[in-house]
Amino acid sequence: MKSRIKDDNTDFLFKCIMSLETLEECYAFFEDLCTVPEIKAMAQRAAVAKLLYDKTVYNDIVAQTGASTATISRVNRSLAYGAGGYDIVFNKE
Repeated sequence: MKSRIKDDNTDFLFKCIMSLETLEECYAFFEDLCTVPEIKAMAQRAAVAKLLYDKTVYNDIVAQTGASTATISRVNRSLAYGAGGYDIVFNKE
């Protein structure tokens, strides 16, 4: 499958992320790179994805994350039809 995001700038970004070695380095880099709402939105989607992956029901996901059902549905579509990135990460736990 051809990636919709692949280009030189994205390659550079991902290489930067891959160079981070500690949680503190991640916090520093992402706080410089993103706005607080962007980081919070990505963190919420990751949490939603993990709960969906673990077969948690929508009502419990809403209660645990504060995510809207629309966000949960979008993340669920990514789990089912996306590039498999969530599977890669969650299978490394």
